[in-house]
Parts: sequence; structure tokens; C-alpha cells
Amino acid sequence: MRILFASMPADGHFNPLTGIAVHLADRGHDVRWYAGPTYGAKLDRLGMPWFPYEKATEVMASNLNNLFPERAGLRGPKLISLDLDKLFVSQVAHHFEDLVHIRREWPFDALVCDGALYAEQLVAESLHVPVFAVGLTMVMPDAQGPPPFFGLRPARAPWGRLRHAMVRKMLSSGMKAGTTHYNQILARHGIAPIRPDGFPHEPMLRTRRVFLNGSPGLEFPDYQPLVNAEYVGPLVPARKAISAGATLPDIVVDASRRVVVVSQGTVDNTDPGKLVIPTIEALKDSQYAIVATTAGAQTEALRARFPRPNVVIEDFINYDDLFPHVDVFVTSGGFGSNLAAFLHGVPVVGAGKREGKNDINARVGYNKLGIDLRSEHPKPAAIRRAVQTVLHDPTYTNNVAALRAELHAYEPMTMIENAILNESATTLH
Repeated sequence: MRILFASMPADGHFNPLTGIAVHLADRGHDVRWYAGPTYGAKLDRLGMPWFPYEKATEVMASNLNNLFPERAGLRGPKLISLDLDKLFVSQVAHHFEDLVHIRREWPFDALVCDGALYAEQLVAESLHVPVFAVGLTMVMPDAQGPPPFFGLRPARAPWGRLRHAMVRKMLSSGMKAGTTHYNQILARHGIAPIRPDGFPHEPMLRTRRVFLNGSPGLEFPDYQPLVNAEYVGPLVPARKAISAGATLPDIVVDASRRVVVVSQGTVDNTDPGKLVIPTIEALKDSQYAIVATTAGAQTEALRARFPRPNVVIEDFINYDDLFPHVDVFVTSGGFGSNLAAFLHGVPVVGAGKREGKNDINARVGYNKLGIDLRSEHPKPAAIRRAVQTVLHDPTYTNNVAALRAELHAYEPMTMIENAILNESATTLH
């Protein structure tokens, strides 16, 4: 079977799909990828054939402010509006043109894509190819839960439900430019428009199946997924897709020490003063081993600033190697890194509000899988209190242990391959 993969150009969107792609290739399917130059280079390391962007531009979080300088001064709904239109919708038509060209050259039987690509609706309804979307984060709202992007929790009283309704109305208004742009693209191909509140979920409803990364324990209670969606368990990146990273220092594998890891992820990590520095400041005089992973941002400067025996600062350490030795993970809230921690039974302290991380942290805090600091710039004292609470209150470790068991009960690759084969059978024949 010929299967094409595609994702938005971001680690959190690309990496989880690599495990699926490698599995399907190992199972004998002809698997290829549609990618821009940054992620094409990563696919070369995987040994995965790929088709380059032709019409599309690789618009990423790292170059978004340069491409659209007005973004730097925006916050709240205005920032959400610009990101939807410029980061996501602006390339949909170009992605689709490229995919049409690829199918003429290589008639793929199915498309597996990151649900945020949003070209999936065009492929499904114009090319009539079976499409399978992957829902990669916890930010997949339902009708009963809180609206996305503001870190809101379930409403327990009438005033809370009223607040949610007001936020939904504001979001619908704020997303008008991106939604109008998207509907214009659909109209050019004779496809009915999505509703004013149709992002981020409605394009995925047009696919055969949405594979949700994770399990119900990561969501708010009573969450109702999309009608064509199902949890498939943790989508772990292919080992070959992730850098080997630094070897584990002795202080980390020393069983007599508690280990605290801090990371700002790979997107918003240029200013370590947001989370890395305050975490080290909070714990540098403690008995804990502190490990900071920087993704290459100011590593040497941080080492010079904190030349302490209990502080380890590295560009990258593979989490599968690191987390078995970790007691608490202090994170900006990226879903992939949170999931890696939970898979190893590690509770988290979350501090991040941008890129949808506030929604992720809200779910972590609500389900007592860790503590949500509800801040983009937490103070060292707040971090210290949160770390100590997580370490000494068994509620968090017990809840994470239960979630870990839930996650490990799934067989993601078997579920996904069977769904692709079964759902595509009628089209192929």
C-alpha cells in the first residue's frame, strides 16, 4: 500500500508521526513524506523518501515573527487570530496544490497527516483519497468542555458556563479572518464552508478517522471526542528521528538523589529567563540534581552562570534514557514532553501559556498529574513550592502511575495500521 505522510513543520507535529511511518514501512508498505527543507533533512536521517514543498513555504514558529513582524506585539485573541491565518491557513492552498502534483507522480492510496495541516479536507473531498488525521495534543475541544487557547477548566457553576459562552463567541469573532480565508479556499474547489467556530476540529471531521495521541486520562472528565476520533495511546517518535543527545551524567543515575528536569521545549526557548533560569535559581542550593535541557539555546552561557556540581546543562538528552531516573519534570507544557514524562511515571510542574500550552497545563493541573503554575514567567519561590509539593504529596505520583498504566494498555501501531487497511479497503477495490 502506498501511504503518504504530511505534517505541519514543527517538532511537536512531526515527531509523533515518525513512529507510525517507520512502523508501516517496516511492515512492507511504501511510505513517503511530504515536507519542507527543515524536516526533509530529518527524513533523510530516517532514510524515509520524501517529496519537497514546491508551492508551499515552510512557515514555522521560528520564522513566524520574521515573516510577520506585527505578531511580536500581539497577545490574546489577536495573536490567536494571526497565528490561525498566517501559520496554518495561509499554506493550505499551496499544500493542496503540492499534494495534487505528488499524486499525479505517485498515486498514493492513503494520506496520514497531522490534523492541523488542514489540507486534509481538500484531499478527502476533492481527491477522494482516504485520509487519516492525527490529533496530537489535548487541545481538541468538545461541545461541553471549555473553549480552547485560554487555559480554562470545566465550568462548575452558571457563571462559569456563561464565561465559556462569552469566550467561544469572542474566539469565533477573532478567528473570522482565518475561517473566511479557509472557506474561500474550499469554495474554489466546490466544497461547503466550515462553521464560524469550526477551528480547530471541523476539517478533521471530513477524514476517515482521527487518531488521538494519548488516552482519556489526559483529558477533562466526561470529554467527548469527535465522532470519527478514537484514542490510540501514546505516539512515541521513532528513535532514529530523535537526536542521541548527551550521555547521562553520574549524578542523574545516582539512586540516592532526587532528580528534577527543566525544559522550555524547542519552540519558545530563546529566553531561558522564562523557566530554565528561575528553576535552577529555585533549586540550586537544594539536595536535588537539576538537569536543564536547552535544545541548544544559550547552553554555554548557562553553564558559565551555574557552575555547580548538582546542576547539569545539556543541549539535549533523550527522554527515554533520562526520565527513568527523574522525580519531577518542570516544563513549559509541550504535549510531547509531558507525554514522555507520564509514560515513565514522572509528575510535572507546568508553566506556559502560549502555543496552546495553557490548555495542556490546565488539564494536567485539573487531573492532578502535576501542578499548573498558570504563569509564563513563574518566580523561583513558586517553582520551589510546586516541586516540593509534587515530591511529597503521593496524590500526584499515584495519579501519574494510573495514567502510565492506562497509556501502556494501548497498542497504537496495531490499531492504526488495522484502521488504515480496513478503512481504505473499499477505495482500493
